[in-house]
Amino acid sequence: MVNRIKRPNGFSIFINDVFSGLLLLCHNAFALLGVLVLAVSLLLLLNPQYLDATETALLTWLSAKYEYLDDLDAAERATAIDPSTLSSKQIQIANWLSQKYHVAPEPLSALVEEAYQQGSALKLDPTLILAVMAIESNFNPYAQSNVGAQGLMQVMTKIHKTKYKQYGGDLAAFDPISNLRVGAKVLKECIDLKGSVEGGLKFYVGAGNSGDDGGYADKVLAEQNRINKVASGKSVAFNSNESGLSLQQKIESYLPNLPNLSNFFKGNED
Repeated sequence: MVNRIKRPNGFSIFINDVFSGLLLLCHNAFALLGVLVLAVSLLLLLNPQYLDATETALLTWLSAKYEYLDDLDAAERATAIDPSTLSSKQIQIANWLSQKYHVAPEPLSALVEEAYQQGSALKLDPTLILAVMAIESNFNPYAQSNVGAQGLMQVMTKIHKTKYKQYGGDLAAFDPISNLRVGAKVLKECIDLKGSVEGGLKFYVGAGNSGDDGGYADKVLAEQNRINKVASGKSVAFNSNESGLSLQQKIESYLPNLPNLSNFFKGNED
């Protein structure tokens, strides 16, 4: 029996020729593209002015084409949160401060949340941080004093430049969260240095060793006391000027490192 050799027909030959041609064409096209890219790269490297012009044109095109993406991120950049995400105590504080200082509840809620986080991290009463912001700037993140204190907590940016480095530099003083974090850290350092909340507040405001703070510490402590009352569910008038501090609270603000004085006062009451 004779084996017949199967010969390719004309259509198969045509397909093979087309496929081979395409492979050769692609190979040559990629080679040509590589040469072109290399030539353009050398041209740009040898002529910096062309490189700068090309970068500018490319960035302009990309900016125009995708400009709308920046707008989509605006809500994420805003210092504001939904008040309902806070605890009930924090919601009461945010709402009260919002009404008293005429600031929208959403940004104030973000500040209340951050104050509690920093208070926990620094072992500092968060209502004290909020009271300092209230007295210092009325919750205006762009406030600036005559001596150069800036932002929510009126931090002296020139003195505390190094603390702002991790937030991008001096201009972070006008970012509410960055200013709050730096201010809380400075406040904690002042209290630790002076050994009491009142002493720390006087040092924070720049009274130094003179002790004459113009009533600043009393104002902050009175506002903190009002905030604490609000947090406990009590009704507090916005225009209340009374400190509302008990003798025990006043003594403990001077000497926070002493043991709790509750038993002492209870003993005297008996």
